Amino acid sequence: MITRRKLLKGLLGTILAGLFVSAYGFFIEPVLRLRVRRWSIASEGWRGAPLRIAIISDVHVAEPWVSLSRLQRIVQRTNALGADIIFCLGDLEGGHRFVTRKVDIVAAASVLGGLSAPLGVLAVLGNHDWWHDRAAQARGAGPTLVGTALEENGVPVLSNAAIRVGRAGGDFWVAGLEDQLAFPLGGGRYRGLDDFDDTLAQVTDEAPVILLAHEPDIFPRVPDRVCLTLSGHTHGGQVRFFGWSPVVPSRYGNRYAYGHVREAGRDLVVSGGIGCSILPVRLGVVPEITLVELSAGQ
Repeated sequence: MITRRKLLKGLLGTILAGLFVSAYGFFIEPVLRLRVRRWSIASEGWRGAPLRIAIISDVHVAEPWVSLSRLQRIVQRTNALGADIIFCLGDLEGGHRFVTRKVDIVAAASVLGGLSAPLGVLAVLGNHDWWHDRAAQARGAGPTLVGTALEENGVPVLSNAAIRVGRAGGDFWVAGLEDQLAFPLGGGRYRGLDDFDDTLAQVTDEAPVILLAHEPDIFPRVPDRVCLTLSGHTHGGQVRFFGWSPVVPSRYGNRYAYGHVREAGRDLVVSGGIGCSILPVRLGVVPEITLVELSAGQ
């Protein structure tokens, strides 16, 4: 029989549990936690020595969640991983109605300029890097504040461009796609600046290709020629239970929400990223630096 005391205890426990989950999701996980998420990918398209890739994505600098001091710690931890090459996958810009103080983008780019790896640091832009740039939106084209700031701090931005990276263990290409959602048109429609065909056409030999694309929705179009696609954007849905997210900013839903996806022999890794968008909550998707160990498959 349920007594009044048991009922009150149950209600109190439910309330306390709700308060704890709220505090954890809004303050502890997004602000205080950071992990290194590791993926080992054996790709049939990769040749030569293994490649160690560190990824920073979706930083969304804004206080109190990602301050300049926290970004500096993220850069230091990334450098300490000893990656061969580092990729920044877009959305340095942060902004939603709960931001207590904006972080200067030029200062944030200067901090990212402290990233260091033997084969260099490369970046692509994300949708928020375009959406929050009023001047770029007004003229319907770049350059963007974020892109310019990164370039001026020694981080090349690949905008529908492919570059060949030379190394003793075997050369490879990095192809960077421009953002697929750069200009909102209303009604859930966007004009992207991505030119996938032209980007891949710049690859002029048979060396392996790694594709950087902020949004993972391009993946069904990616040919076997690309041995690995790296994306961000989704934040793993920001809320994730047992490998499932109730809301994912992708037309494919949970198909490309997070982590390593293999389809028809092709590999995609979607980073959970660092910051928050729309709502400042992360639950079950700890902010992460993503580390990919890429090697040749059998």
